[in-house]
Amino acid sequence: MSFDPHLDRLRLITLYLSERCNSRCVTCDYWRHGRADMTAQAVRDLLPGLAELHAEAVLISGGEPLLNPEWAEIALLLKAAGLKLWLLTSGLSLAKHAQRVARLFDAVTVSLDGANAPTYAAIRGLDAFDNVCAGVRAAARSGLSPSVRVTLQRANYRELPAFVDLARELGARQISFLAVDVANPHAFARTESFGDELAPSVEDLALFAQVLDETERTHAQDFRSGFIAESPQKLRRILAYFAAIRGHGAFPAVRCNAPQFSAVIDAKLQMQPCFFIPGAPDARIQSDLKSVLNSAGMRDLRSSIHAGTRRECMSCVCPLWREPRSFAAPLLPARLASAS
Repeated sequence: MSFDPHLDRLRLITLYLSERCNSRCVTCDYWRHGRADMTAQAVRDLLPGLAELHAEAVLISGGEPLLNPEWAEIALLLKAAGLKLWLLTSGLSLAKHAQRVARLFDAVTVSLDGANAPTYAAIRGLDAFDNVCAGVRAAARSGLSPSVRVTLQRANYRELPAFVDLARELGARQISFLAVDVANPHAFARTESFGDELAPSVEDLALFAQVLDETERTHAQDFRSGFIAESPQKLRRILAYFAAIRGHGAFPAVRCNAPQFSAVIDAKLQMQPCFFIPGAPDARIQSDLKSVLNSAGMRDLRSSIHAGTRRECMSCVCPLWREPRSFAAPLLPARLASAS
């Protein structure tokens, strides 16, 4: 079947509510340069286009979305339009807003890159480990059982089993893991040169393999139950990615069709096909959403992604594939009542 880059439906939209961030992560430059916030009026203007494209869910991200002073108003607008809402947050102010977040969102994922305070501070640039843990607990008590996402890197891979135990202790419903992206120099708003020092070294690779062996042995039930979102095989893809960074083998094969059912809109209303690939010059939203989605530049981007010619895709740390026959399945994590 020939590939058609034209889209009439977009099930999932990611909205960056803010380019600003209150973390100081070593992997990211949003906190250095971010200034723009998406406005509630801009979201109102998007609603007819979202309806025309039969959108079902919105992932609220950034930067840190809870820094946007209109975040709750924006969430109300989207919720009133019948859209499911998923919040991706650093968690620094989640304890303060937990009850309102629980009322407005169907799912929340909290980034937590240290299983203890020193590791968290080394990676996130703030002494805020206890604040984030309090936010996860508060969200769980409010009835919105959150998930936890960890970006594995040289400073924290040894703590992988401890992350699983911590997530359970905090009342999370699930934990997932990604590799730190050191192959794409433009990821996470980076504007300066970016090396691979955050990835495990060649000497670390064997120890990382042992950590994965230990986790598979000691947390077998967590894999079986889905509390750990990835299978052991998928976690070993992270090891393979880091090995490729160090010149020991090829990057794991990537299978992704996210641009066929989702798109990203940043705080300046620039559309992107995914988190990691910049939008085309003609993809700034100044007209109706469907026209921008199907601009010549966006169609060309989707065609090149489908053809496998984009360099960013070859070393992607976060590919997403959905079988076309499963497109009707829910897009968001299930909402679970807190057990605490």
